[in-house]
Amino acid sequence: MINKNLIYSRLALTQDCLQQMFRLAAIPKESFLENRDTVAAAESYLRRTLEAVFDISRHIVAKSGGTDLAAEYKAIAKALGDKKIITPGLSAVLFEMAGYRNRLVHLYHMIENEELYEILQVDLPDIEQFISEILRYVEK
Repeated sequence: MINKNLIYSRLALTQDCLQQMFRLAAIPKESFLENRDTVAAAESYLRRTLEAVFDISRHIVAKSGGTDLAAEYKAIAKALGDKKIITPGLSAVLFEMAGYRNRLVHLYHMIENEELYEILQVDLPDIEQFISEILRYVEK
């Protein structure tokens, strides 16, 4: 059985970080790129969000009879879609997020400020969709 308290606490963290990323997304690009603290905040909020997303996902997959996927984030994303916990489209997006999470954690020195800004401008609705679909799953 899934631990709803764990999921809700990680979703609360995700929602808080998401609000902060929307706030940062409202900063004009030039101002964003010039301010190292703003860039660092965006990177931190994004990394924390992705960690929470995959903590939630790993827990649900493990509790739904999945195999041990603890070390493979892309496999977790695929399993959520295969088990119809999230939509196939979101599963594909989560698969891409897993790759970016790995870049943030292991190839952090290669992350470009402009790509962070682009993520803030384009990809935050994907995180909102994840929250919505996970809430739908947990509450049914």
